[in-house]
Formats: sequence, C-alpha cells, structure tokens
Amino acid sequence: MVEMEPEIKRKKEELEALLKADWRSLPHALMIFEPATSKYYYTGDWRAFKPVINYDKCIRCGLCWVYCPDGAMVMRGDGSCEVDLRYCKGCGICAAECPVKAIEMVEEGA
Repeated sequence: MVEMEPEIKRKKEELEALLKADWRSLPHALMIFEPATSKYYYTGDWRAFKPVINYDKCIRCGLCWVYCPDGAMVMRGDGSCEVDLRYCKGCGICAAECPVKAIEMVEEGA
C-alpha cells in the first residue's frame, strides 16, 4: 500500500472533517452536492426564520404556492397550503405575497 503524501493526507482529513461538521460551525459557506440530487438534500436546515400559517386568516388563494421559489409550499385538499420545512429556506416571499397576512415569519426554534 502506497503511503499518502503528508500534505495530501492533511487536506483529505480536513475535507472529511468539514463534511461531518454542522454547516453552522463552518468558517465560510461550503456545499458539495452531486448533480441532480437536490431532492435528497433538505435545504430547510439553512433557514433562520420559518413561515407559520394562520389557517383562520387564510383565504386559500394559493399565492404563497405560486411565489415560493423552492417549491416548499404544498397544496392541501381544501385549497390551503402547508409548508414543507425540509425545503423551506425561510426567504419570506410567501409572507410578503399573502394578501391577508396569514403567514408570519418566526425565528427558527421559537
């Protein structure tokens, strides 16, 4: 078996440590994805705020679904939407577009 050069071994160990780390602990942004696999990566882990829908105010217009850039709004049988938090990045577009302000952005973990 061939021994790795010390520099290559160190870089390999650094990369392995980065890949195991929680993204919040990284010194800068680093995302490594294979092509065509986005449905397997739950990008909702990136958000700091999440949308909360008040269904008593919701008029079932579907604008949140139309404007969601991540496809994180899922239409329900009654015409309202629910948020798929696995993919929602917390951009707040749904809340901004809601004509009756039935969607509130709240801090993640609150």
